[in-house]
Amino acid sequence: MKHSLKLGFNFGVTSGIITTLGLMVGLHSSSHSKLVVIGGILIIAIADAFSDALGIHISEESENKHTTKQIWASTISTFFSKFVFASIFIIPVLLFELSKAIIIGAVWGLSILAILSYKIAKEQKVNPWKVVAEHLIITLVVIAITHYLGDWISLRFG
Repeated sequence: MKHSLKLGFNFGVTSGIITTLGLMVGLHSSSHSKLVVIGGILIIAIADAFSDALGIHISEESENKHTTKQIWASTISTFFSKFVFASIFIIPVLLFELSKAIIIGAVWGLSILAILSYKIAKEQKVNPWKVVAEHLIITLVVIAITHYLGDWISLRFG
């Protein structure tokens, strides 16, 4: 059961942070609208949490080596961790000017990913700095791509 909860939690946190940051940055650079960013965060927190939970559920079922209880533990853990970690990004958007909220959200998300990556690397007894760097670089690539995509959308359709 521990493996199932850990799987769902780690997947949900990672997906929640990267997806929500990408969405926030892209929506900010394309619209510069607090309302649009808040709406996007809430929608992603619900729709993507259900989507990822079902994805983990089906993936675990397809391995044909987990009990029903383990599968549902992964499913529920994925949903709640994704929902919570995606939803948390709404706090800085509500409290600060949008550009500052995006920066705060990025720092928050990158920090959580670094801590999670470090802990995972230590458990696997591999170089934690390599793992942390790898995961943060991927996240920064997502942030950069969504920023420039948002800029392009704004220029093309705005």
